[in-house]
Order: sequence, then C-alpha cells, then structure tokens
Amino acid sequence: MGTFKALIGFLVMVGVVYACFQIIPPELSNYSFTDDLKNIAMMAGANPRETDDDISNAVIRKAQDHGIVLTPEQVAVKHIGTVGAPAIYVAADYSVPVSLPGYSLTLHFTPSSGNKGF
Repeated sequence: MGTFKALIGFLVMVGVVYACFQIIPPELSNYSFTDDLKNIAMMAGANPRETDDDISNAVIRKAQDHGIVLTPEQVAVKHIGTVGAPAIYVAADYSVPVSLPGYSLTLHFTPSSGNKGF
C-alpha cells in the first residue's frame, strides 16, 4: 500500500512539473512583452512623427520576438496627455492555447503600457 501511494505521489508531482513547463513560458513571455510595450509607448510619446500604424507595427514586431502572434486588430493605440506633454497608451489582447493531457485551457492576456490617463 505504501508503494502505491508513493507511485501516485510521484505521478502527481510529474504532472505538476509538466503543467508548469506548459504554463510558465507564456506567462514569462507576457511579462517581458508588457515591459516592451511600456518602452514602445515611452518612445512613441517622445516622437510625435510616429503614426498609429507605425506604433502598431512596432508592437507586432516585438510580439513576434516573444513568440506571440498578433494582428493589427489586437493592438490598441491611444493618444493621452496634452499638447505640451504627449503620451501614448498601447495595449494588446491575445490568447495562448495550452494543451495538457486530458485537459486544454486558454490563457488570455491583455498587456498594456500602463495608465490610460483620464
């Protein structure tokens, strides 16, 4: 009976480790991508000649660097701030499917550059 419990405990631990290897990489990619969005928004706010399409394309390129597939419809660019102090808000909305043995789930992420303003 003790050997059976040990085997079940070992299988549960293997399952948890496997699930972590499937779930943690998308979480870390999202974390890094959020940091990149903040940098893109900061640089875009400092460059008034950048269009919304330029900013959106920069976001999509950064997403590809992290293995995230985005379309322009999944990227939101908003101009906040004042004429003297322009600022840009950038957000993305995407999902990542995760397949585990016997169970599938979808991780939904909405990273943004920070405060939307007022």
